[in-house]
Amino acid sequence: MISDSDSKSNYDSHYPSFSRNEKEVLYKAIFSRRDVRSHFVSGRVIPNDVLLRILDAAHHAPSVGFSQPWNFILIKDKSIREQVKESFLREHKKSVSMLDDDTQRQEKYTSLKLEGIMESSINICVTYDSTRFGPFVIGRTSIAETGVYSVCCAIQNLWLAARAEGIGVGWVSILANEDLQNILQIPKHVKPIAYLCLGFVKEFAEKPDLEKIGWLPRMELGNVICYEQWGVSTSNSWSEFCNIVDYYKTNH
Repeated sequence: MISDSDSKSNYDSHYPSFSRNEKEVLYKAIFSRRDVRSHFVSGRVIPNDVLLRILDAAHHAPSVGFSQPWNFILIKDKSIREQVKESFLREHKKSVSMLDDDTQRQEKYTSLKLEGIMESSINICVTYDSTRFGPFVIGRTSIAETGVYSVCCAIQNLWLAARAEGIGVGWVSILANEDLQNILQIPKHVKPIAYLCLGFVKEFAEKPDLEKIGWLPRMELGNVICYEQWGVSTSNSWSEFCNIVDYYKTNH
């Protein structure tokens, strides 16, 4: 049970596994999560307790060296959003020009709705602070990018928690980070990682928009699994699992 007054005290972490129903709910959130850019319900506000639960889920993501290098900038102000929208329009224009040699694809691209900055209930900019608990962070000494990866884990937690609450999330990546730094007055040592649009939606599409319009197909699971080394698609020591993957391919 989720208490409005305490977003996490009723979750008992001592149980070693989830029940069958709990597993189904988790996978439902994963498989029905969508990158939402339209269908936002105008005027419907995200309740404070719901927003708190979503952010608390994001804040409980794994992070390298337990560094928790994220911040969440919550944005409702219309004038700030308009400035961000202007950045999107500039960057979008640049991206359209990259398809000048492919008119058909360019037309399909320009027909896409790629942001919900003004239509959504709130915007959230998720940032990465490499200096937090640094400069020595356990696990980041060899692969510096693990700090950014940690923020991405928080974003995924946020996305799934929002889906469970019936709230759509759209990640606007056609933006200039320099613009976000200036508009949101983000310190130079802090890096914007994601600009998200959140709000209740009229529906969650059965398939991702880009898959639905045929921009790209979903790859088969078996095509992205390797055994023991890169590019090895079959293995005697993994034969039973290979058969399961093949069965999954033909039955889904």
